[in-house]
Amino acid sequence: MTSNSTTYEGGCTCRQVRYRMTAKPLFVHCCHCRWCQRETGTAFALNAMIEADRVELLSGEPEPVMTPSASGRGQKIWRCPTCRIAVWSNYGSAGDAVRFVRVGSLDEPDRLPPDIHIFTSSKQPWVVLPEGAPAVTEYYDTKKTWPAESLARREALRAKRS
Repeated sequence: MTSNSTTYEGGCTCRQVRYRMTAKPLFVHCCHCRWCQRETGTAFALNAMIEADRVELLSGEPEPVMTPSASGRGQKIWRCPTCRIAVWSNYGSAGDAVRFVRVGSLDEPDRLPPDIHIFTSSKQPWVVLPEGAPAVTEYYDTKKTWPAESLARREALRAKRS
């Protein structure tokens, strides 16, 4: 665990794979789409989006598992080779530059509640969102939803890729 408010450590169940996020995530999604429900075996996926270069691998070597996605571009889910726990994903649209860290794999997952609930049109009816929680039926406009600091980091990332 860490006491620094801008670093977050996590890993898999068997502790072979350990990582550290060295910055606050760009944004945290709670996705209620059917694909996330199927891939996680639960009602939703909680992902912290962060630049790949801000995730340090402390031990182990996760393995990518290619899976289909609704976009048709696929998704790489990085899993511990021993216990098979997912620690992060890369989506086709963002490439390898952005990791979607599984918040549940953090040592202190309660430090990163969702910034928004997405694809609530397919949310399980028994999941009750907190009153006032930002939520959209499908996806959202990043420019209108993300904080200015995250938008600036996103633009810096895009500039590096060009």
